[in-house]
Amino acid sequence: MASLKSLLKDTAIYGISSIAGRFVNYLLVPIETYAWVAGGGQFGVITNVYSYIGILIIALTFGMETTFFRFANKEGENARMVYSTALRMVGAVALVFALLVLACLKPLAAAMGYADHVWYIGTMAVCVAVDAWTAIMFDYLRYQHKPWKFMALKLANILINVALVGAFLFVLPHFGLFIPGLYDANGTPDVGIVFYVNLFVSVVTVLLLSKEMTGVSYGFDKALCRRMLSYTWPMLILGIAGQLNQSASTIIFPYLFDGDIAEAHAQLGIYGATIKIAMIMVIITQAFRFAYEPFVFGNKDADKKATYAKVMKFYIVFTLFAYLAVIGYMDILRHIVARSYWEGLRVVPIVMAAEIMFGVYFNLSFWYKLTDRTIWGAWFSLLGCVVLIAIDVLFIPRYSYMACAWAGFAAYGVCMVTSYFFGQKYYPINYPLRDIAFYVVLAVALFAAMTWGNAHLGTWSSLGVNTLLLGLYLAVVVWKDFRGIIRRRKAA
Repeated sequence: MASLKSLLKDTAIYGISSIAGRFVNYLLVPIETYAWVAGGGQFGVITNVYSYIGILIIALTFGMETTFFRFANKEGENARMVYSTALRMVGAVALVFALLVLACLKPLAAAMGYADHVWYIGTMAVCVAVDAWTAIMFDYLRYQHKPWKFMALKLANILINVALVGAFLFVLPHFGLFIPGLYDANGTPDVGIVFYVNLFVSVVTVLLLSKEMTGVSYGFDKALCRRMLSYTWPMLILGIAGQLNQSASTIIFPYLFDGDIAEAHAQLGIYGATIKIAMIMVIITQAFRFAYEPFVFGNKDADKKATYAKVMKFYIVFTLFAYLAVIGYMDILRHIVARSYWEGLRVVPIVMAAEIMFGVYFNLSFWYKLTDRTIWGAWFSLLGCVVLIAIDVLFIPRYSYMACAWAGFAAYGVCMVTSYFFGQKYYPINYPLRDIAFYVVLAVALFAAMTWGNAHLGTWSSLGVNTLLLGLYLAVVVWKDFRGIIRRRKAA
């Protein structure tokens, strides 16, 4: 129970930083969507370029985040040496990557469809190299159980980003201050502003992590490096395949869309903007992952499998509540994006359900990480990636971005199911499947009721009904899983 309380505390702190950070970061969505209308395609460019970044971060860290936690918690290993070795390896790879991209910038930008804007690509290449290196420093903060510093740095990063983007997109134009090269003849801001600000903020973050940066002085162990690489290479495949499940659709969309490139970017912008509303699931999963990964690798409890089973159940219970909350208050949340993007809101329930399955898959993934069978994770993610790309190729030309949403849903579902069945063979855990199924069925029924109400009732009536339905869900959770605890406390 003490270990669960520790997990809950760290998750709460990481959750505060993620939720507060995402909330502030959400301000970029209305700022950018109100600055650029859906038909302009600028937000589609942002969506497309950032899709590459997710994959590149995974490639440049090559699974070293999980590998660091695994080796830092191993008996007989020097945690400081593990950290320094990881930091040097990732730093070297990131530096080589940035130099190669800058050396081949023009042909690379042309191949990506940005021949007229090569510095969009050059700027983000340097940015992603810096972010990959700092990712290991943030992992060290998690290892040292310093969630407050972690939170402060993440929030500082986001606040600076939002403030600068807001200044360039609205404040400066309002006063007629148009910096040459950043605005066109009509005063419309260039998309590159977002990328240039991102690089500036990444550099500031490095400076704020100066203490953690000194970890490179702890030394480099060649034998340790080989052991870590042996463990991490399947994690690299797993990470890239897993990120492709999130990013492949928006990367290949412009090539598969049945129309010109401008319309493709416009449609992609609608999809990219509206799925931001579904990112509440990413926030929850991210907060959970930040706390759960060091918790699992450092857990020495005798009943740890029972703990993992409980964590799985309550993760699902909580994410289902968050899912229903977003659906229930969609009439309010839709104002996060400009009205010209609202046609894409139909993807939100699909993308949120996919993210829940991704969270379950992450929870299940520890069976192969704890048994050093990380190659299985690579196979599962590759399978999901094949499913996703196949659906995209077949259906994007006909169904546009709706195919992207369903492709992610199918891919995560396949990863989740296959990981569960193989995990029960190699690292069996008695998950409370009956309880989980009960909550899933309850959530589906409430979702159907909310969807009907949103379509047939007025805004205020549907909000009132949906609030009652959310209260019903919470009442069932308390009655089913917490009434015994409440009775014992009252008796005490």
